[in-house]
Amino acid sequence: MAVTFPKHLKPIEPQGASLLQQERANATFKSSELMEYIYGKEYLETRDRILHILQNDPILGDKSHRYYNGRDFRFKKSLAAAKRLAELNREHKWTDEEFGIAEFLFDEPSAFRLHRSMFMPTILNQGTEEQKKLYLEPAMRYEIIGCYAQTELGHGSNVRGLETTATYHPETQTFVFNSPTLTSSKWWIGGLGVAANHAIVMARLISNGKDHGPHPFIVQIRNLENHQPLEGITVGDIGPKFGFNTVDNGFILFDHVHVPHIALLARYSSINKITGEYVTPPNSKLAYGTMVFVRANIVLESRYVLARAATVAVRYSAIRSQGSDAANPKKLTAADGSVKTVETPVLDYTMQQYRLFPIIAQAYACHFTGQEMHRMYYENQEKMAQGDFSYLADLHASSSGLKSLTTTLAVSAIEDCRRACGGHGYSLFSGLGQFYQDYLPKATWEGDNYLLTQQTARYLLKTMRSVRAGKINDKNATFSSQYISEYLSNPQARCPFTSVQDLSNPEALLSAFKFRAAFLVEKAVYAIDVEQTTWNDMLVEIYRISRAHCQLLMVSNFVKAVFNDSAMATSDIGKALQRVAILFCLSTLEQEAADFLTSGYLSPDQALMIKQHTIAVLKSIRPDVVALVDAFGFPDYLLNSALGEKEGDVYEKMTAMAEKEPLNQSTVADGYEDYIRPLIHSGKSAWKIDQKGVARL
Repeated sequence: MAVTFPKHLKPIEPQGASLLQQERANATFKSSELMEYIYGKEYLETRDRILHILQNDPILGDKSHRYYNGRDFRFKKSLAAAKRLAELNREHKWTDEEFGIAEFLFDEPSAFRLHRSMFMPTILNQGTEEQKKLYLEPAMRYEIIGCYAQTELGHGSNVRGLETTATYHPETQTFVFNSPTLTSSKWWIGGLGVAANHAIVMARLISNGKDHGPHPFIVQIRNLENHQPLEGITVGDIGPKFGFNTVDNGFILFDHVHVPHIALLARYSSINKITGEYVTPPNSKLAYGTMVFVRANIVLESRYVLARAATVAVRYSAIRSQGSDAANPKKLTAADGSVKTVETPVLDYTMQQYRLFPIIAQAYACHFTGQEMHRMYYENQEKMAQGDFSYLADLHASSSGLKSLTTTLAVSAIEDCRRACGGHGYSLFSGLGQFYQDYLPKATWEGDNYLLTQQTARYLLKTMRSVRAGKINDKNATFSSQYISEYLSNPQARCPFTSVQDLSNPEALLSAFKFRAAFLVEKAVYAIDVEQTTWNDMLVEIYRISRAHCQLLMVSNFVKAVFNDSAMATSDIGKALQRVAILFCLSTLEQEAADFLTSGYLSPDQALMIKQHTIAVLKSIRPDVVALVDAFGFPDYLLNSALGEKEGDVYEKMTAMAEKEPLNQSTVADGYEDYIRPLIHSGKSAWKIDQKGVARL
């Protein structure tokens, strides 16, 4: 007999549903209008259509197993789900965007993830027409399943240090793949452990005795007939991880494995089949465009992560009532018109607002910055098509730093929101635990978050030197060179803030961020060029420079989006987002106050004023916070959270989820007879049996 909660019991008044209803009624704008502004009507209609399909699917509709089972069970369920998504994709003829929406809503990484996100796009972008016909077409039909094998046991971020070799033999017209050391084993490769039968393998291309560095190859790794590894290949799963355990991250080693000449992806570089002569790529910068696109998508994804974590914590904080604010007690009007004092929702406490509201602001900052990154990417693609690569370096440097900053913010936000949920945040039913575990790798893949900042800072140092040397003009000026030029024209400038009103001036706040970033760049150039400080000794400052530059970008994009559009600025949505933008500026400025103070731009009195005004801005945003997270429109199907439940039935959902715990499927759990009963029954002589046959001491 299973354990169940008494169905007649209800949560203490006021109920969660009425509290959220009151929150939504107090908002200064309609969340539905902001949602449409964020996504567009067409996207929302598409999302709702796909959501309906997923929720009503016999395999994809039920996520209830996720919090109760181990890796073996969840991995098999994930394989079934991945297969079903592939079938639905074919059945409904989804576009890439529609399939992406389905994956986002289903919200579980799978063994087929890299097949779609890396294997097929790499062949599409770097393969010849012959290679696309041979490999891409069957891959699109899932007749072959691929992965992307770059990282090795001993090398991750340093791609040039990869050890796996592919040596061309003209006499056999094959590349011989070899793993010369234990550390050359490919490692962490998603989809490789179990599912994939092909891989894009990054290996050092050696021909006619010359090492041409890492290149991508398509390599078959398993027999299509029975899935057995091919001769000379050792392949398997790397084992359990901190998260992401529905993905079969794998390893692979090659022992002099011959693969055909067509294996080398040859759109940009190739090997002459007869002579082994290496044909160089037309422009080494072409690959950077793809990296910018990937990182722009990561910035946009970060908004979802920040907003999703905030949605759970904000909704629960509006419902969770603890103690009473003596100075401002919470009062509720009952249906009969009577007013009574109730416990204070934790969302009314300033400390909770200080913890959560800046995360909402970060989500919106990531939204507008991600949109701008996409616009700049497409603009740059047009320029490159005309042979103009002048825009690329600035865009690549900024995208590198933004990937680092936004994923760092997102990882921190999930944990901060979990803690803000109190004890229940530690339950998987919060929807934040597995979410955190599965998102965490983003801080490492697509570029380690600390190493990436070196790319950003190196470009900014070069730009500072170019501006000083007069090499930058109006024609080739970029956002970076412009704010550096402004700084150099007046490096002794000081912050003009004299009153609280100044702290709501977006242009004045933007100027502070510009000065701070340029100051840090100038000091770094002096340290390296004049004081001869080594790059290694500058790495901490390098990280600060990238962070400052990218926070400036986020401030600039947010301010431009909500203050410079006249129609937006005067609407209810616009006014609400302006308050959020000011909060983003102030909370970031307060967090990074040391940089602003050491630059001399900000005085201690001004820093204190910022701290005080930040609290006032929190209060001004308070009526809108539930509507601000509602506007991201995350369905309960995605959140899979008792605490973030849209209608506010937090405690009903918590207890319903507890009932599904396998240990609760019997009032006496498995294991009692073998391990508990022998101990208890050793004291049987002291028992007394009552009239109902119950043994007691």
